[in-house]
Amino acid sequence: MSQMVPPAVNQHEAPLWTVLFRPSNREQLNQRNVLIDGIGVGITAGVGSFLSVFLVRLGASSFMVGLLTAMPALTGMILAIPVGEFLSRRPNIIPWFARSRFLVLLCYVLTGLVPFVTQNRAPELIILIWALATLPQTLVSVAFTVVMGGVAGPRGRFTLMSRRWSILGLTNSLTVVAVGQMLNWFDFPFNYQVIFLGSAIGAFISIVFSSSLRLPPQDVPRQQQGLLKTLREHGGSLRHNKPFLNFTIAQFVFRFGLTMALPLLPLYWVRAVGATDSQIGVINSTQTFVLMIAYFVWTKISARRGERFVLLIAAFGVSFYPLLTALTHTPNLLILWAGIAGFFVAGVDLVFFAIVLATAPAENQAAFIGIYQTTVYVATFAAPMIGTVFSDAFGLVAALILATALRFLGAGLLARMGVGRGV
Repeated sequence: MSQMVPPAVNQHEAPLWTVLFRPSNREQLNQRNVLIDGIGVGITAGVGSFLSVFLVRLGASSFMVGLLTAMPALTGMILAIPVGEFLSRRPNIIPWFARSRFLVLLCYVLTGLVPFVTQNRAPELIILIWALATLPQTLVSVAFTVVMGGVAGPRGRFTLMSRRWSILGLTNSLTVVAVGQMLNWFDFPFNYQVIFLGSAIGAFISIVFSSSLRLPPQDVPRQQQGLLKTLREHGGSLRHNKPFLNFTIAQFVFRFGLTMALPLLPLYWVRAVGATDSQIGVINSTQTFVLMIAYFVWTKISARRGERFVLLIAAFGVSFYPLLTALTHTPNLLILWAGIAGFFVAGVDLVFFAIVLATAPAENQAAFIGIYQTTVYVATFAAPMIGTVFSDAFGLVAALILATALRFLGAGLLARMGVGRGV
């Protein structure tokens, strides 16, 4: 018996087939539930990619379509920290995670029902539904990191998340293709109603498997105190927790550069390069395909070279993407750059997830992740707007170069501030 490897060492190295179809213990059952939940989310997210199109076809204004993107970020900026505090005082956050996720996914079904209720005010009613969804969306965003970290454990973060995100991405891609065909079966708006009502399949899969997760209860503070006093205490803890503070600052600058380029890239593809819809489809699908494969590649590299190596290579690698785009005038090169960017983005996704869990104190993990998520929401909300305003004033090329500079500055801060060292 003394020669056997302890179970905790190899739980997360079990083959994917074993985890999905022959889980032998609670850890592998949790992993299976996470992966199948990802299938449910991928189905619904694939349908959800047509939500903006549905709104436009119903006659929604550009402002309304913009609200659809801005509302979750705006709500998250305001509520992520209070939500983190709330979750940190729950011994078991699985029910809050699973039910909140279900409520968000259920909003796609409600969207499909709206034209049965009203045609003239359908866009306004749909926007109202998704405005109400922003609270459970914020709760899910904070709880997700805590729950996935608990399921993965310190040794299995890269493996679990690379599998989940790849399965989710594949399901999403297949759903988008299927939905694109199904929309031709019926007349508008019934065709869109059918696919949104059909998203209930994904919501059902998600609630069944996410609510089946089982984790040990987390420690909760014995004394309940006001939010402001708690935040002051966390402020003191934050100043003394240099690894978390350094990571939060550096990733915020880096993420600002990442998200600033998001609206600029398709604008450049169309206006400067003249890419067709089919070419843009190839650009996006290439990046998605490379991303799914790259998750597994970076998991192997991390096991050999460590997470800081992955962090620096991936962060500096993806920083070149806006600049390469700004220097390109042929669609074929854009496909190549998108594939390369997808490879490095996968590394950033995995290592950011691992580092925030490794640096957030275990006794207040949900609260600190709420702080981290607030910075994510601020960057997601502000950077794209700043990027588009800057591009209107100085041109797309200048805006892409600014996004590149911010990415390099953030990557430099990640290196200079020792982020990922000792993780």
